[in-house]
Amino acid sequence: MAEAALITTQAGEFRASLPQGGALLALDLGTQTIGTAFCDAGWRFASPGKTLKRGKFGADREALAALIRERSVKGVVIGLPLNMDGSEGPRAQSSRAYARNLSAALGLPMLLWDERWSTASAESALIAQDMSRAKRADRIDAAAAAVILQAAIDALAGGIG
Repeated sequence: MAEAALITTQAGEFRASLPQGGALLALDLGTQTIGTAFCDAGWRFASPGKTLKRGKFGADREALAALIRERSVKGVVIGLPLNMDGSEGPRAQSSRAYARNLSAALGLPMLLWDERWSTASAESALIAQDMSRAKRADRIDAAAAAVILQAAIDALAGGIG
């Protein structure tokens, strides 16, 4: 088991933990699936990845570890599902617990990023691409992860937060 690394909601702290940059993985944690997205080492653009079927944590960890090795990921951005007023409910606490467990298992820095509106934004983008309802259902979680990651890397690259 790796040593637990930084877990933060502050882009500046996360950026400081990755002085050389590096590819990032974003996760949109659903109750049944995990949407993934990746960005380049220079933090310029995010792209949707796979949507994983969510199972027991050990199986999730192994699937994510394989993606991290494959893409040489240096840090992880996890969507933090805040309430519309900015407060944290049970889903946000669940995401924080997942980040703690994943950090302890992988030893990578974790950035918890406000994911309010990410799914709605992803849905709008997929509709604009004239994607069928069935295809949207298959891709929405990965598209939402890409929205989360793009917002985070925009803040990281711009020195915000």
